[in-house]
Amino acid sequence: MNYRILLWDIDGTVLNFLEAEKCALRACFAKFAIGECTDEMIARYSDINRKYWEALERGEVTKQEVLVGRYRDFFAVEGIDMALAEPFNEEYQVRLGDTCIFCDNAFEIIKGLHGKVKQYAVTNGTAVAQERKLKNSKLDTLLDGVFISDKIGHEKPTCAFFDAVFEGLNRDLGEGTYTKKDILIIGDSLSSDICGGNNAGICTCWYNPTHQMNNQGVRVDYEIADLNELSQIIGK
Repeated sequence: MNYRILLWDIDGTVLNFLEAEKCALRACFAKFAIGECTDEMIARYSDINRKYWEALERGEVTKQEVLVGRYRDFFAVEGIDMALAEPFNEEYQVRLGDTCIFCDNAFEIIKGLHGKVKQYAVTNGTAVAQERKLKNSKLDTLLDGVFISDKIGHEKPTCAFFDAVFEGLNRDLGEGTYTKKDILIIGDSLSSDICGGNNAGICTCWYNPTHQMNNQGVRVDYEIADLNELSQIIGK
């Protein structure tokens, strides 16, 4: 199948989110002088953070409750002043864009596809963090557009998020110049990217480098463990 439009998730698909998260947390710990941030602490935070984002995807909490609540919970566990949660998050959003490590050779793949297909970022991250990541990684020079949930006002996997994406594609490409069959979303999250693609009626490619089980009952059109396998799917 020759897909003409690729929708790229950013965190965990194009960029290594866990490494960026680790560096950002340690930078913030240093800035606020709250001691050492160990690997064990980062693992505990990451678990809290993941649960908050999953709750956001289910519509159970707001974005602001995610951004600040995760640090209140984390600081409570670690014995850190919870009053720091809000300023810590503000600094974290900036620092998160400092570390840009690509998954596989994502930059070369996206660069190689530049001009052959239309490529857009679709992300639930904050505007501050994601725009900084895209600029520092130079992805902003290769992508044809960016859709950030903060600016849209809705999160993946909601239909409202993808409706905004389709409106943007119509403005960019011209309404009626493509169909949903021309679009492929590539992401590492079953609950966000793949479920969102299903909700939107487009084809999905699950990037699953750690060979997780699909125990969520989510339909997956393609599954890959390495982004280099995309060439076999998109035929470019």
